[in-house]
Amino acid sequence: MRVLLGWTGDDAARPGLRRTPARVVGALEDWFSGYAVDPYALLGGSFQAVNHYDRIVTLRDIDFESHCEHHMAPILGRIHLAYLPNRRLAGISKLVRVVEAYTRRLQVQERLTAEIARCVNDVLEPRGVAVVVEAQHQCMTTRGVHRANVRMTTSEMLGAFQDDDRIRAEFLAAIRG
Repeated sequence: MRVLLGWTGDDAARPGLRRTPARVVGALEDWFSGYAVDPYALLGGSFQAVNHYDRIVTLRDIDFESHCEHHMAPILGRIHLAYLPNRRLAGISKLVRVVEAYTRRLQVQERLTAEIARCVNDVLEPRGVAVVVEAQHQCMTTRGVHRANVRMTTSEMLGAFQDDDRIRAEFLAAIRG
């Protein structure tokens, strides 16, 4: 960090920057804490019996912060997640923690979307999973093309959400809210 501060043309030894390297290390530990978390294990301990509940479970507007693996610039957005239970339900806080485990890693949005969907699908074994991610990439807003209002949307639909237009439409209507 001291070398990078010097590279910018500033003096890493000046009073306002002396503690900056330690602060950056602390920030990096927080931003990338998802590598220390196993999302499959998080979700694995949260099963409850469905008791004949056979409708879509949707969590919408899960705000997140991540960082792109190309520039380490922030990605800011929200995630909408749904599943169609088969035999198991997950605690909603567990689902949010799964999202957090993946977003607190270096990412590309397409992979992030697929990783969340695959984890929920593999662990809960539902009849279907849907994930939509909407985000602004600061690598586009603060550098490069400098376009502030561009949002990228990605989706992953598995099982019934991929195969049944009616179920997919119900989910998409719910997240438009």
